[in-house]
Amino acid sequence: MRVLVLVSGGGTNLQAIIDAVGNGTITNTEIVGVISNNHDVYSLTRAENAGIKNEVISPKDYPDRSSFNRAFAEKLDEYKPDLIVLAGFLVVIPQIVIDKYEGKIINIHPSLIPSFCGTGYYGLKVHKAALERGVKVSGATVHFVDAGTDTGPIILQKAVYVQDGDTPETLQKRIMEEAEWKILPQAINMIANGEVVYNKPVDMRN
Repeated sequence: MRVLVLVSGGGTNLQAIIDAVGNGTITNTEIVGVISNNHDVYSLTRAENAGIKNEVISPKDYPDRSSFNRAFAEKLDEYKPDLIVLAGFLVVIPQIVIDKYEGKIINIHPSLIPSFCGTGYYGLKVHKAALERGVKVSGATVHFVDAGTDTGPIILQKAVYVQDGDTPETLQKRIMEEAEWKILPQAINMIANGEVVYNKPVDMRN
């Protein structure tokens, strides 16, 4: 399975995928490229160190969003991906891409969807909102991407307990370590080996 990873920042989830492919946790998979929407981010260095083709395509480098969307879609096509992984990618995916790659795009979100998700919930904002609400359990979710924001079918979730004295930063770190870095590689491996199919109907007879 040809996997293309999209990133915006440091790339800790990207590193988890690279490591999992390297140690055999993810099988039947090749990371064919890493694309960032930001220049000079460490995720590009991670890709470079792993010998993975990497490049930047940023909305800031185009006169308007429609021209970026066209260039972005064409760039994805060049990699001929079987699966596109959003690993902390903070750009809205154009509808033309969602339509073309329906069932072939997944995202990692740092909460238990449907809690603390949707427009405006990203990065530390998710964990800040969870702590302000006083939840005792948070976690992470891997889901397919559809036209909504964090509304696609859920693949995997993992819960993480909130601890007394947690800050958004400490909760973010624990959720990454205990949930995100585990279930994102697991989901990719499941897709690569046919264990997950987009919108597969549930047989209620069993």
